[in-house]
Parts: sequence; C-alpha cells; structure tokens
Amino acid sequence: MLRALDLAARGPVTGPNPRVGCVLLAPGSAAPGTGRDDEPRTVLAEGWHRGAGTAHAEADALRHAREAGVDVAGATAVVTLEPCNHTGRTGPCSRALVEAGVREVVHAVADPNPVASGGAQHLRERDVTVRSGFRAAEGEELLRTWLTAVRRGTPFVTLKTATTLDGFVAAQDGSSRWITGAAARAHAHSVRTTVDALLVGTGTVAADDPSLTARSADGMLADHQPMRVVLGYRPVPGTARLRGPGGELVELRTHDVREALLTLFERGVRHLLVEGGPVVTTAFLRAGHVDELHSYVAPVLLGSGRRAVLDLGVTTLGDALTFTTTSTRRLGDDVLVVARPDHQDVGRAARPGTTPTA
Repeated sequence: MLRALDLAARGPVTGPNPRVGCVLLAPGSAAPGTGRDDEPRTVLAEGWHRGAGTAHAEADALRHAREAGVDVAGATAVVTLEPCNHTGRTGPCSRALVEAGVREVVHAVADPNPVASGGAQHLRERDVTVRSGFRAAEGEELLRTWLTAVRRGTPFVTLKTATTLDGFVAAQDGSSRWITGAAARAHAHSVRTTVDALLVGTGTVAADDPSLTARSADGMLADHQPMRVVLGYRPVPGTARLRGPGGELVELRTHDVREALLTLFERGVRHLLVEGGPVVTTAFLRAGHVDELHSYVAPVLLGSGRRAVLDLGVTTLGDALTFTTTSTRRLGDDVLVVARPDHQDVGRAARPGTTPTA
C-alpha cells in the first residue's frame, strides 16, 4: 500500500479526479482475506492515474500486465481508493478487475463520490474478497483536498494572507507592495500551480489590478494556470490585467460565499485558493469555509493601516476562531505558517440567521 500511495502521488494535484495508485500482487499461499498473507508477494504490475480522461490506476496496472504478458488471474489489487463503479470517459475499474480474474482487492479509502462509488459491493457480489481501510490515515492525508471537496460538495478552501508582524496587509495610504520578500512571493506562486482556482473580490481588482497568474522564478507563466475567479457585482474592466494571459476568467456576480463555492464545484473546482482582501477574507472565515490557512508573516511593523481580518463577531477570547499549526517554514526573512481550523470552531463566527457575504 505504501508503494501504491507513492505511485498515486505522481498524479496531478489539480483537476476533478483523485490521485490513485495501484499495485497488482501475485496470489499468496493463504486464502484471500484470511489475514495469513505476510509472506513476500511478487509484484505483477503497477499503475497510477494521470488525470481526467486517462486510464484509472487499476486499468493502467492491468494494461502494463497485459503488455508484459503477465497473467493476473488470482491476483491481489492493492489500491489507494476504492475501485470505481462508474462509466465515464473510462470504464468502471471494478468490472475490469473482475474480468481480469483478480480475486482480492485491498483499498485504503472508500470512494465518497456517489456517482463512482459502489465498486466494493460490485466486487463482493462477484466473489472477490475486499478489504478496506488499510493504511487509511495515509490515504486520507494524500487525498485530503479531494476527499473534503467531494464529501462536502464544495471546494477545499485554502486562505492566504500576507501580513506584517502586527497584522496589517497595507499601510494607511493603501500601499502593500511588497510586505513580504521575494522568497515568500515565489512560494505563493508555486502554491498557485497546485490549485484549480484562485479567488479575489472586486475590491482587490479595483485596487491592485492583479493578473492572478502562476509564474516561475524567472517570471514565465507556469504550465498550469488556475481559473481566475472574481467575487462581487462590479464588472472586471475591459483593460484589466485579468483579461490578459492566464487561466480562465470567471466572474461570480454574488456576495454569497456558499453560492460561489457551489458554483465553482459544479465547474470542477476541487481546490480553491482565496487571496482576497480583508472583506473577502473575513467573509470566508465568517462562513466557516476555510480548510487551511497559509499565513505569510513579514518582520515589518506599521502600527496602523488595513487589517488582514475585519470584524468576526467575536467579543471574548473564548469565542475566538482557533487553528492548529501543521507546519512553519522560513522563506528569506519571512515565515509561512500553515494551519488548519479546529473542527469545533469552523463557522462559529457566522451569526445565526445570516448569510455571510463578501
């Protein structure tokens, strides 16, 4: 399974499909599912999913086995995600495994997608032994972004802030370029290459005229450009840099955070990076739709200016939104703090009976 997870990690981090890896093992001496299978097994073939429209991991492994003239009858398929039971641009993996004569399937994570799930049941109904939850923690972590989005029906949201030590994103006169240094900005661009879409509000468009592209250290456009999303009612000017080279431009004429997220999910967005100003940042926090925080902090003091976060409706320390730090990283003179919200705090700042807006 660890090898299958390594293979899965080779797949693209963007797009509507999960990263999946598969290892086909020769039959063992013990009967499938008995647990007496700790003897070494010969690896017959391996496969991994390379993105939407390409062969799924199981099909990829079976193809490699056929090309090598390897018989997989009686084999065990070790897969990071439950084999799909859906015909889309490719056929169902559960059927392909049965037709190939695979007699046992071990997978880490059940498929939460209602369209594609049911593979385990299909296999069991055809006398294939299925074991689930093997190395589940590692599988959940690898697929955390995709699983969160599919289970919830809205994109996984990473919220980015870049602030001074005292929490400002701009000085009193509105100047903000550059609070963080070159290393932090380069890292932020590398993060853009790993998401499906990048969102700002109309206020940021008016104030900064951003291009919202992902660029390499030499300033060239990266191979992957995220969808560029603008939230709000003001139209993007015809001369805006957002209308230049880069990802698709999508204008969402709404202030409702959840409505925007549902629309983006329907468009195939599974990972959204929010880089808006204080109004948009606060709206996403109040709505409880932040799954990870990327906070770039520069050793700069302003004393006054524009705060990164506006009123959250918190009046006492006990009601503060709390996060758990998962990593810290020095980037030149700056520091990146990556944190995830404590589950009990998600959305607690949203006032009952109101719809958080940007």
